[in-house]
Parts: sequence; structure tokens; C-alpha cells
Amino acid sequence: MHPGQPPAGQPYPPGYWPRQAPPPTAQQLHGRTLAAQPEPYPYHRRPLHRPKLRWVATPPPGAWPRRRVVAPEPYLGPPSYPVPPRWGFPNLVWRRPTSVPGTASDEVRPIDRVPVLSRSVVVVLFAFAALAVAAASAEIWRYVLLVQGREAALSRSVVAFSDAFVLTAGLLASILALLPAGLSLWWLLVARQAAADVSGDDPPRPVWQVLVGVLVPVANLPLALSVVGELEHAVLGRARDARPKPSRRVLGWWGAWVLNWVLLGVSICWRFRDDVQSMADSVVLVAVTDLSAAALAVMTALVVRRFTALLAPSDALAVREMRVLKVQGAPEPELRASRPAGAAR
Repeated sequence: MHPGQPPAGQPYPPGYWPRQAPPPTAQQLHGRTLAAQPEPYPYHRRPLHRPKLRWVATPPPGAWPRRRVVAPEPYLGPPSYPVPPRWGFPNLVWRRPTSVPGTASDEVRPIDRVPVLSRSVVVVLFAFAALAVAAASAEIWRYVLLVQGREAALSRSVVAFSDAFVLTAGLLASILALLPAGLSLWWLLVARQAAADVSGDDPPRPVWQVLVGVLVPVANLPLALSVVGELEHAVLGRARDARPKPSRRVLGWWGAWVLNWVLLGVSICWRFRDDVQSMADSVVLVAVTDLSAAALAVMTALVVRRFTALLAPSDALAVREMRVLKVQGAPEPELRASRPAGAAR
């Protein structure tokens, strides 16, 4: 049924004029043609075709004020002040960075403790070496008096002074030996941690193994070389997977270490003999033990000083000794003919 037509089989009512349908336009015909075509994509997956347009907004001419061009001022020479200025850098060569209490900057790092401990350890070790040499001299003098007493009578005052000298030097050397030993052990633990912090790796062995390898008799003879060799390996910055190879200085220190412990054990065991010749031999053994202790102290001080210089090379004393006093044979620097007007002072 079309618009303007009655139902089928019924005539037009009286006075009804049938309306003619207008012909379809070209746009309607094009729409019907598109509707009759099959849909290439589902409705919800239709590609969106958006026009590629870019809107750019620019202010109109004269919207912004023009920048004033300042003419450069002529150079009038260096600045001058009526009084000395209060600003400037402090008259200091070096100072530690400011630390804030309660933060991580306030904590003292192991690398900062190593130089301080090193100076104390070196001084104490050399003082102990001098005291050990004095104790060895007292023992040698006693042995000379024993040899002289076999053929002639000795002065009572000389013998009394010799006994007092031996007793005083021996007691001081035995008691004060604990101080350099404790300081050296403390420096060793701090240096191990500092070397581990610099390399970024953990120490090769725990602290209890280090204490056993240094303090326990008999076990410390071979283990001391491993502990110090590992420290030298870490201080030199060698690869962690590589096997430590001790230097000649470390091997010399280990030789003095073993010799001192062996002589100490032999001299202690020799004192249990009661005959006169054994007592005379014990005097020689004690003198040699004191000399070996002095050599061990000197070698330890040299090793501590070398490792500290490798860990913390920026020492204040070294900086003071490396001042530039005069330059010879260098070409003259190029001087600027004129200073640009806009250059910063």
C-alpha cells in the first residue's frame, strides 16, 4: 500500500484526492544503495575516519609588549669596595663536609677511621719496638755478666742494676705488648670493612675466623698470612674471584710473625729446665725473642702504613708535601686582549 491509496478492494471516498508520492532524491537513492551493500565490518569494529586537523592558536600582533633592548654598559675596570667585602671563600685548604646530627651523614664511616687508627697504631708499634730492643739489650747485658762471672767476681751494684733493668724492661715489654696487639687487631677489622665498602663486596671471611686466625696459637701461624693476604687483595682492588697473591712485604711480615711465635714458644718451654746452662741459654732465647718482637712491630707498622695509603690516599700530610712551588719550562698562557662587555666577573 502506498501513501494516498485506499486499502485493496475499497473505492476512494467522496471528495478524496489521491496524493502523489514525490520521486526520491539522489541522496536517498545513494543511501538506499549503501544500505543494500553488505557490511564489511561489524558495527562495533568500524574504523573511525577522523580528519587530520591541527588547530594552532597564535596571539595577534601587538598582544605582547616588546622586550626592551638594554645597551651594554662600557667596562669601567674591576670592582672596588670602600671596605673589604665580607663575602668570599674561607681561608681553608680542606675541611670535612658538614654533617647533620641524626642522619646518615653524622655516622663515621670505616674509611674515615682507618687513617686515624693508622697513625695511632704506627706510633705505638714503633714505641713498642724501641722498648723491645731495650729489653733485648738488658738480656744481652745479663748474659755478658754471666760470662764474666765465670772468671771474676762481679760488683754487687752492677748486678743489682742489671737485674732491675731486666725485670723492668721485661715486664714493660710483656704488659705493653697488649696495646699494639689490640690496636693492630682493631685496625685490621676496620680496614677489612673499609675495603669491602670501597669494592662493594662483603668481606671474604667472617669476623670470628679472623679472630681465630690471629689470636689462637698454632692456628694463627698459617691463617695470619691468609687474613693479611686477603686484605691486601681487597685493598689493591683485584677481582674477587682471583686467588690472593701476597706481596714480598706481606711475606716478610708473615716470616717475622712465625719466627716470633716459634721463639716465644721455645723460650717458654726452655725455662722449665733447671740446670745452669739451660738458664744461660734461656737468657739468649729471651733476647732473640725480644729482637724478633721488635722486628715484627716494625714490619707491622710498615704494612699498616702501606695499606692505609692505598685505602685513603688523600692524607693531609701528603697534600701538604705535594704543593706546587714553581713551574719551569711551561709555555706562557694566552692572555685575553679585552674583556667582553657581557662576561661575568
